[in-house]
Amino acid sequence: MATYAPIMSSYDGRIRPLLDCIDKLRSLNISQEGIQLPTIVVVGDQSSGKSSVLESLAGISLPMAQGMSTRVPLIMRLQNQPDPDCPPEIHLEFGGKIVPTDEAQIVDAITSATNEIAGRGKGISRTPLTLTVKKCGVPDLTMVDLPGITRVPVRGQPHDIYEQIRDMILEYITSEESIILNVLSATVDFPTCESIRMSQKVDKTGERTLAVVTKADIAPQGLLEKVTANEVQIGLGYVCVRNRIGSESYEDARSEEAKLFDTHPLLSSIDKSMVSIPVLADKLVSIQERIISKCLPDIVKKINDKLESNLAELNRLPPTLTSMSEALAVLVRVLNSTKNSLSKLLLTADFEEYLGETDMHGIAKLMAMVNGGTAVLKSENLENKGGKGFLMDEISELEMGGLSNFLPHRAFIYMLQKRLNQISPLLVKLVGDIWMYIGTVVTNVLLLHSKNCPQVKSCTTRAAEKLIAKKKSGSVSWVMEMIGMEKLGNYTCNPEYFATYDTLMLKQGQLTESGFEIAEIGVGAIEVGHLKSYRPDVVRQAFDIKMRMVAYWKIVRMRIVDGMVLHILFTCQKLVDKEIEDEVIKDLTGHGGIEKMLEDSALDAEKRQCLLKSIEILEESRDVVAKMMDRITLTNE
Repeated sequence: MATYAPIMSSYDGRIRPLLDCIDKLRSLNISQEGIQLPTIVVVGDQSSGKSSVLESLAGISLPMAQGMSTRVPLIMRLQNQPDPDCPPEIHLEFGGKIVPTDEAQIVDAITSATNEIAGRGKGISRTPLTLTVKKCGVPDLTMVDLPGITRVPVRGQPHDIYEQIRDMILEYITSEESIILNVLSATVDFPTCESIRMSQKVDKTGERTLAVVTKADIAPQGLLEKVTANEVQIGLGYVCVRNRIGSESYEDARSEEAKLFDTHPLLSSIDKSMVSIPVLADKLVSIQERIISKCLPDIVKKINDKLESNLAELNRLPPTLTSMSEALAVLVRVLNSTKNSLSKLLLTADFEEYLGETDMHGIAKLMAMVNGGTAVLKSENLENKGGKGFLMDEISELEMGGLSNFLPHRAFIYMLQKRLNQISPLLVKLVGDIWMYIGTVVTNVLLLHSKNCPQVKSCTTRAAEKLIAKKKSGSVSWVMEMIGMEKLGNYTCNPEYFATYDTLMLKQGQLTESGFEIAEIGVGAIEVGHLKSYRPDVVRQAFDIKMRMVAYWKIVRMRIVDGMVLHILFTCQKLVDKEIEDEVIKDLTGHGGIEKMLEDSALDAEKRQCLLKSIEILEESRDVVAKMMDRITLTNE
């Protein structure tokens, strides 16, 4: 084949390093990192002459089977070999291997590789096949040839073959970095071409689309009007070509093409900047150089941004623990920081770590829960029942128990026990709620301090759950024991009890004063007229029991509230100082937990591996681009 030079040698010197840089990034599969590369994408309807155009540019034969000749994305890397005496170098890359071939075997080699990738049928695959051609006279170009668009599946093709091809094409041409080389046949109306519709969908202004019109020799009539009217808005222009026919050599084909556009009565009127394969090659190289130069700074920025993001994400992953001592050091650090935070929240009321999170203000929240939960102990219906019910409970107990001829002590004990039985479930529920809250605080603090150590997180939170359950059970037992002690009877050495009782008993005389339907008894106006129907001694005994209960219940309430607060504080102190650490260590040693801490979770291991692989690709890509940018800087200087 005779060589031709579609562009100046000085231009060759600039485009080759740029292309090598982009091709290297493409081989690194940088697009998987979300970084799109400037790419010339060749599209066209089936039988539009697409493969013939690529053959003419590459100077080699390509598969030209009946129907669909391209079934996988074919990345064509054309490299001009300056020395005409050097034989062509041709090889295929796919599936991690390189397969050398030559001009005589290239068609069979491509067909075999395609069958290996996409199967021997007529289906397609998105897995690319790279063809590198280093040959004297070819333009320095990299293009991606995609399957020709077919609407109706033939025998052996998937029923959704059109949708598969459409989706593949749109995947490649949607990117703003892509240049669309739309191959059109002169024998059809351009607006009816499916490839035009697809390119217009993603490139409405046509600024990224260059049209190649094939078969100009077959349908010359009206071609000049078609390419000058530009009804389909091709922003980068048209190039009309004559493809090789039959067994023509590439040299003869170029000669016949030049003669056609020089002498044909209709085609010779088309401007020479819009005809021939050499002109097409020149346009593609020029466009390619421009788009690469334009995109390169943005590619550098995207690589650096993605690399920075991936490194930050990798650093956020839990550290890999490689030894028992390292695992224990991490565990001790987590436990110490957790204990320090819990001491502040549950014991010393230091909420600086959680200023804006009032639900984590442990001791303050606990006191509010105790005050709210024990409010029932001083409620009106327990201490004083007004209206016509005053003293009726006490009288009823005296009459039903046959105690009216005895001192009121036994009746008092009975009613005290009854009242304690009423509040017992309320106090049990209260301590349950308190430990549920403490459990939430403990878990949140553990999660905070072990967020970067999932190996520690699981064992510590599991141990905390067990410990909280034990503490809750212990507090419930304490409540029941405290209630049991209070049921023993009216013992107190608190002088407030005697003072209150004596003061209340001074009011007893008002119950028998004539003309008084209401007597001021302790806490308010009480109706007493209904008591006149009972014997005076029964009323006196009932009044004595009532006043003892009012005075004594204040003492009971104070003992319960004070005792509960002290109990909660004491148990929290033990939990923080020793128990949580002991429980975690017990859990670890009992389940081989320390050894498990050395194991990365499957999710983290997979994520770490993906990030490391991505970082490796991005670092290599950064180095490739940096060398290219340095070369550009030196050239400009």
